Amino acid sequence: MKAAYYQGNRTFTIEEGTQEPLLPGMVRLKVAYCGVCGTDVHIYHGKMDKRVQLPQVIGHEVSGEVVEIAPDVTSVKAGQKVAVRPLQPGEADPSDNGNTHIGKNLKFIGIDSVGGMQSYWNVPAHTLHLLPEALPLHIGALIEPLAVACHDVRMGELQKGEYVVVIGGGPIGLLIALVAQFKGALVLISEPNAKRLELCQSLGLQVVNPMETDVVKEVESFTKSAMADVVFEVSGVQAGVQVMTQLPRARGRIVMVAIHSEPKAVDLFRFFWRELKLIGARVYEPQDFEEAIRLAASGVLPLDKLITQVSPLKDIQQVFETIDQNPAGMKYLLDCQKS
Repeated sequence: MKAAYYQGNRTFTIEEGTQEPLLPGMVRLKVAYCGVCGTDVHIYHGKMDKRVQLPQVIGHEVSGEVVEIAPDVTSVKAGQKVAVRPLQPGEADPSDNGNTHIGKNLKFIGIDSVGGMQSYWNVPAHTLHLLPEALPLHIGALIEPLAVACHDVRMGELQKGEYVVVIGGGPIGLLIALVAQFKGALVLISEPNAKRLELCQSLGLQVVNPMETDVVKEVESFTKSAMADVVFEVSGVQAGVQVMTQLPRARGRIVMVAIHSEPKAVDLFRFFWRELKLIGARVYEPQDFEEAIRLAASGVLPLDKLITQVSPLKDIQQVFETIDQNPAGMKYLLDCQKS
């Protein structure tokens, strides 16, 4: 079997992997596709070298087929198509408040342990969600990021007919916008990349380029002066944090989706003055995966349009270099069976 190992220093190598024996509760997958996540790019840039164990196979946006199960596994069987929810809850902590998906001792599979950028992969059975037989496996690799979007929208308590502003039109921002639009919201995306704006517009979304237009005034116009019911901060930059508090109406909600690893200046006065609500949204829960699968299977979302490139696993180094060179790209998939 082939596996892609991140070696550090922006370098991947393709090597012969080893099929480890199946431990209790584990399932062996024949990995079909593994998507490249923004977190994978952070790893590639060396920003998580203290967390990953070099050399390491990374990747967590996976679709595949069950080929073998441990004797104690009854939830899936060989031949079934699945998507992976890559969370391994650790020992429960009182501070978790029962929320195992963000538990203090949670391990993220593909970061804290071996990931899916390989042709075969052993994973805990509890991480697997069955995919409809008719759902193509390349779309199945989008279930994980789509589940992120479903979770974010759910956490934002979105209601039909509400005004939504998404700050950041990358893969997750666009998926949030599409899910929100499907649920009946009126959606505006703020994104500085012209190519991404074109894609958003082609999918029927309203857009604004914050480099060319005053976003606050655009939101005023878009909402007929009502301002946004929900703002999703997905940009991860100071400019997004700065404008997010200016966009909601009184008692509006701001959902923090982006990972801001360093403290940033926030206009706390606006939270007081307009009684705003700030909501953190991290990863997903099983119900978000199930919703993502239903949406993908229904065909109501143009998920194919989000796939920029599909490449064989052996070209992983070129794929990550291309992502760095093409900031307009959306989802890049690795075909883990194609040589």
